[in-house]
Amino acid sequence: MSARARQLRTPLKRVKGLGAAGSGGTRHFWLQRLTAIALVPLSLWFVFTVVALVGQDPFVVRARLAEPVTGMLMIAFIGALFWHAQLGLQVIVEDYVHTRWLEVALQVAIKFAALAGALLAALAVIRIALGN
Repeated sequence: MSARARQLRTPLKRVKGLGAAGSGGTRHFWLQRLTAIALVPLSLWFVFTVVALVGQDPFVVRARLAEPVTGMLMIAFIGALFWHAQLGLQVIVEDYVHTRWLEVALQVAIKFAALAGALLAALAVIRIALGN
């Protein structure tokens, strides 16, 4: 078997420097890893905060979310969570949906759903913190 036959990339892919995935998704790879790394401490903080607030009066919960650091960390957690979920779902659709129009439609729907979910959750945190 020749060296040319062993290569997995087409000549066009070699010229463009793209891998087998077809897009050279290095940026996507690193974003997914960075959001995962950010979610580790944020998730631990979230779990400890929720456990500490279980059974508390709603006014205590509101006061806790009104603290600037707590509110900021909650919104950071929400943002990282929805971003990471969107990146993961994007990979699943790219790998398993083979009808082009359906793939594009799902990608758009996932991005809009992730954005809407993140914005609604952040708005809920802000409204709770402000007492509205």
